[in-house]
Amino acid sequence: MEIIRNLTRRKLRTTLTISGIVIGVLALVTMGAMAEKFNALLDGGVAYFGGNIQVTAAGGSAFGGGSVLPESTVSQVAQVPGVAAAFGEIQLEAKPGSVQTVSFGLPDYIQSYDPRANDYSAVKTTLAQGRDVTASGEVVLGSDFAHEFNKKAGSTIDLPIRPSDAKADFVNHTFSVVGVLAKTQTGPDTGAFINLTDAQMLLKDSLPAAIRDRIDTSTLVTGMTVYGKPGINLDNLSDTINNQVSGVKATKPSTIVNSFKSGGALFTAITTGAALLALIVGGLSVINTMLMAVTERVREIGLKKAVGAHTRHIIREYVLEATLIGAIGGTIGLLLGWAITSLVNAATAASNLSLFLVSWRLVIIAIVFSVGLGAIAGIIPALRASRMDPVRALRAA
Repeated sequence: MEIIRNLTRRKLRTTLTISGIVIGVLALVTMGAMAEKFNALLDGGVAYFGGNIQVTAAGGSAFGGGSVLPESTVSQVAQVPGVAAAFGEIQLEAKPGSVQTVSFGLPDYIQSYDPRANDYSAVKTTLAQGRDVTASGEVVLGSDFAHEFNKKAGSTIDLPIRPSDAKADFVNHTFSVVGVLAKTQTGPDTGAFINLTDAQMLLKDSLPAAIRDRIDTSTLVTGMTVYGKPGINLDNLSDTINNQVSGVKATKPSTIVNSFKSGGALFTAITTGAALLALIVGGLSVINTMLMAVTERVREIGLKKAVGAHTRHIIREYVLEATLIGAIGGTIGLLLGWAITSLVNAATAASNLSLFLVSWRLVIIAIVFSVGLGAIAGIIPALRASRMDPVRALRAA
């Protein structure tokens, strides 16, 4: 009770000090939630691409690059020693001709889907609703894709999405939504997954009308995902595929993983630096407040020491007071940060734009950091108060 009474003696000063902590923790939570979201996407990418080999046509990129391969190449790759399974894939834009709305760089996309691949993948997907694709004309939607278009199992959706400026030769098809994936916080959330035959049909429809009927897309894929047998070094297996199968480019998993990690490290450093700067400012305000409290309460400190208060009692009082300031400011800042990030995510959900992720790790860091900051900031004033000579303190008053 005495500590609370001390804080209420100078209400304005205490309020301003707590506000400094609030601002610091608010910055930590918002910037940290942005970093958590970004890192969740990166971690998913690292887990997925670190466990398979992306194979494209020679000269293409690891993510497709617009090149195509004969579907027969998939069986050739599958026969390479060390390969456990190879799945031919086609990936297309879900919103062709439109400005893509992305969630941290992940646009809506349509991809061929073979449920058997889930047995090999390091990133397992589960169904929140419905079932897997079993026939043509069916689609399983990622959680963000389904939310964006307000779809659930049993609904229908036209794919690809017709843009407002669609050309006369634009073609799309109606699919039955048979399932919705549980949220993964990474790539599958923005996908629409159909079987390979339907994807080849959409690939044909995406071609210019003048050449559409000249190309047989039923024998083509835009790439493949290859899984190695247990214990196989995937980087070495990538080299083996490149050497034994002509016309393909197998990208080493380490190359893709390193690109993810380098981007994540830079983003985390920027957001963490900004948040820590705000917290340091808050810590300095606590130190200033407690030093002023010591100056104003010289007589009180002298009386306490004169009647037998030990040094540890004085230190404990001021450290607890500073810790309480940090705890109050941290709690308010955390709640404000959670509310703001939730409101922003809710406001942008319709556009499939998710910016923040408030994780339990972030909550614990915010609370521990604010309480610890208050405690550390109170040590210097507490030591100053504890070292006061009681006689001189009473005379100075």
